[in-house]
Amino acid sequence: METHILLIDCTDEKGLISKISTTIFHHGLNILIMKEYVEEETNHFFMRMELSGELQIERLEGALKNMLPNDAIISINPKRKKDIVLLVTKEYHCLSDLLIRHNFEEINATIKAVIGNHEFLRTLVEKFGLPYHFITHENKTKEQFEDELYSQVAYYQPDYLVLAKFMRILSPDFVGKFENKIINIHHSFLPAFVGANPYKQAYERGVKLIGATAHIVNNHLDEGPIITQQVIQVDHSQTIKKLVLAGHEVEKNVLAEACKMVFEDRVFVSRNKTIVFS
Repeated sequence: METHILLIDCTDEKGLISKISTTIFHHGLNILIMKEYVEEETNHFFMRMELSGELQIERLEGALKNMLPNDAIISINPKRKKDIVLLVTKEYHCLSDLLIRHNFEEINATIKAVIGNHEFLRTLVEKFGLPYHFITHENKTKEQFEDELYSQVAYYQPDYLVLAKFMRILSPDFVGKFENKIINIHHSFLPAFVGANPYKQAYERGVKLIGATAHIVNNHLDEGPIITQQVIQVDHSQTIKKLVLAGHEVEKNVLAEACKMVFEDRVFVSRNKTIVFS
């Protein structure tokens, strides 16, 4: 049975769920799953539906537009398999995890290419038959580097960019070209242990929890809308090396989970937060 996805984002008003459900019924569709949320602070309504039945997209979209508030954003059957480009530096744990999941079709996406500012990960990527592009940042201004990066990314016209431990800060100009379309991962020590060697800093402080945060990139460093987070317990017996390995496990799991939710159209962005329909 073919299913359809319906996403609605609009100002809230009385009777919306009833109106939407009635419209769905009159178009001969069955609601399999319906999740909705009203953000009271902004009086905003978010809904994700899974439907079955014979769908005539233009007719349904027209009917919904006629009865929803004027600011309604309606998406019916967004592209099921997203095209993505991964940006990397030297750390391999998040990249390798996504490559394996992609190889076995566990993420709802097609990796079009991997772009790195070092050659270090080329061999790994090419083992999976994917193109790898090396764009160095050395001896270039930030603008020059990002111009080259953007040109290469734009060639693939991705739906999303995934920063799989890409250790460069992107400018507001670059981020603005992919608004709400860049996914990043960082350790959850921030902002407690900033700068170099966060795991060493954490070890020296004797932390008892480590974790990771996946978020949408915006113009505030590591402060974009959070998609998902995880933590694990650690203790004094773990060396720095073990702490790093444990942290890497959490980071790759959190990034994969964030990608899954975003690529399945389960994430709405509202200001600096997300609404996630798991």
